[in-house]
Amino acid sequence: MPNNNTDPISPDFISEDPISPDPISATRQVQSQNGLEIQSKPIEPGLYVVATPIGNLRDITLRALDILTNVDLVLAEDTRRARVLLGAYNIKASVSAYHDHNVAKKLPSVIRDISEGKSVALISDAGTPLVNDPGYKLARACIAEGLPVFAAPGASAVLAGLVSSGLSPARFMFAGFLPPKSAARQTALREVETVPASLIYFETAKRIKACLGDMQSVLGDRQIAIARELTKKYEEVLRGSISELIAQVDETPLRGEIVIIIAPPETQEKWDEETIRAALLPLLETQGVKRAAAQIAEKSGHKKRDVYAIALKLKDE
Repeated sequence: MPNNNTDPISPDFISEDPISPDPISATRQVQSQNGLEIQSKPIEPGLYVVATPIGNLRDITLRALDILTNVDLVLAEDTRRARVLLGAYNIKASVSAYHDHNVAKKLPSVIRDISEGKSVALISDAGTPLVNDPGYKLARACIAEGLPVFAAPGASAVLAGLVSSGLSPARFMFAGFLPPKSAARQTALREVETVPASLIYFETAKRIKACLGDMQSVLGDRQIAIARELTKKYEEVLRGSISELIAQVDETPLRGEIVIIIAPPETQEKWDEETIRAALLPLLETQGVKRAAAQIAEKSGHKKRDVYAIALKLKDE
């Protein structure tokens, strides 16, 4: 998610884990930048997948700063955004664009650089690279060539949204952006309607109302949370049923970057076939097979296609 916050940074201290090894040499030459000690040191060749803040620039790790200071090259989706972050810490790195439109051209040269002993950091506009961006192609290519790939973990809108939602984090599924058109969106939602996990999506303010409507139609009136502008000045988390949040969005349109977290389906005992047939019979007298099957599927704990098959048999008997 894009990083629009350019607050000054003044952490109080730096600490180092003496137990967990990292691929960076232990040779240290400390320099002070913006009130924070960033360490200048040799760094192993390889690809460094570096998480960056999703909003507040203070959400950067010390290890990420060390890496960005010392690598030979920083690859960024948007070099302008990257320079805001690097400039805040007075890091004078070589920055090059790497995005959806230049992967084919850029990837071979990056692989060649790493093969020749250079170190390369990959950052996204905001958050953790490879999550909803083209970085995975570069990571896969490095692995295929036997080149080192190091993860420098940090901020993630997915996890920030989940932990602030109040919904179950025991199991969760991140599914990126839903399709922009309603029919395709409903198809995508049907594919995950029985997944026993919290569902996480990114969405735009422009499409949020239509998206919520499709979610209610396909998933039922589940509990959800809408987290917007995470870690930024106007951060807000709305919680409630889908119908409640539709009403709230109707009254006060949302702005900014949005993460939607949807509760898992309620656990229920599945009906046996005899119970399903008994429930379908009266509905089939007044409704079509498809509509009757959809209603019973929601109550019975079975998939729509299975109930639909039973309904077709009943109609033919």
